[in-house]
Amino acid sequence: MSKYLISIVGATAIGKTALSIKLANHFNTEIISCDSRQFFKEMTIGTAVPSSEELNAAKHHFIQHISIFDGYNVGQFEKDAIATLDELFKKHDIVIMVGGSGLYVDAVIKGLDDFPKVDPNIRSTLNEQLENEGIVALQQQLQKLDPVYYERVALENPHRLIRALEICIGSGKPYSSFLKDKTASRNFTAIKVGLTADRPIMYDRINRRVNIMMDEGLLEEAKVLYPHKTLNALQTVGYRELFEYMDGNCTLEFAVSEIQKNTRRFAKRQGTWFRRDENTLWFDYEENIETIVKKIEERLS
Repeated sequence: MSKYLISIVGATAIGKTALSIKLANHFNTEIISCDSRQFFKEMTIGTAVPSSEELNAAKHHFIQHISIFDGYNVGQFEKDAIATLDELFKKHDIVIMVGGSGLYVDAVIKGLDDFPKVDPNIRSTLNEQLENEGIVALQQQLQKLDPVYYERVALENPHRLIRALEICIGSGKPYSSFLKDKTASRNFTAIKVGLTADRPIMYDRINRRVNIMMDEGLLEEAKVLYPHKTLNALQTVGYRELFEYMDGNCTLEFAVSEIQKNTRRFAKRQGTWFRRDENTLWFDYEENIETIVKKIEERLS
């Protein structure tokens, strides 16, 4: 039998974790997480790390396996994930991968894109621009230079913005023009399963999840991380807004509403990213597991 990687994608708070565990149990296999926010040991509540019950329900890999103080990027994750898959496929014909980080999903399934080398001074200039003018200036610049990637990227992540801008400026071409459609050589076949919902439902789930996170202690978690707020790992929705509150720039109520708003925007961009792949099997978030399994098994040969 061939080896298959079932990749579960979709917007945040749509139910990917629950589905991944059901599928892992059905196929008697293990789960690889490619949610780049859940890699870090110090971030639990704000990244919606699976509960201890969920982690015990199926074996997981790449959940809180590094520290926010470690340098870690998508290239390192690709190597680590492929090495782990090589081992898992020795004992399983099917492995589950789950996560809403589109770049990390593509790195495992397709391989990383090749970008030209650019003058390192460009990045230095962009970092200065970020410090002096703020992240909105970078967002506006990217929208002008590469409107295609602007619709996909996590706009609240300055590291991603600067990476895209340095390629745009250094090459004179849009960052998105270097994103390849060709798939790298892999020893498995990928089957993408996407979960979706009507936008009002999705937005309501996001708003309620943020409120639950606050009830579970997100503010206290952010306070512990506040001294390290400049680290790249913490440039993410849920923490950055609370850091603004702690800096005295807004009320707590406003910060929470900003988390909800920015998470909704992130979910919209996730949808844009994942809908690029016309081969994805899409299901309503409430679809029963039997129907999903049946459609997956039709793809297995």
